Amino acid sequence: MNLGYTKGTTMPDSGAVSQQCPNCKRINEVLTRVGDRWSVLVIISLSEYGILRFNELKRNLGISQRMLSRTLRELERDGLVNRTYYPTIPPKVEYNLTKMGESFREPVNALGHWALENLASIDEARENYDTAAESKMATAS
Repeated sequence: MNLGYTKGTTMPDSGAVSQQCPNCKRINEVLTRVGDRWSVLVIISLSEYGILRFNELKRNLGISQRMLSRTLRELERDGLVNRTYYPTIPPKVEYNLTKMGESFREPVNALGHWALENLASIDEARENYDTAAESKMATAS
């Protein structure tokens, strides 16, 4: 996949960055949205369970009401989640993935599986890094 990036050897000024990688800013915007912790977990939950109500998502994820509202609103704005309001008493709101949200299911699930498969290695790398950093600090003192 060509992202429109032209390889260079020096650090260009900000105007040159947009010429070298004209799509990078837009790609970054999308990855920032869909790559944040809660967005990924909402997408995984909706892909696993289908249609869910707000409180079901809240319970499943252990997320605050404010953060879930914000995350769902942003995912809806980006076209990944549908929000269906039913004017009943009490009001009922359901969420599900859009067609585009469904298409995002595979890469999110792959990322989740990758994370689970590599947890032990990541923990080991962190422990090694922290031990080395502590050794350097101890010898510097």
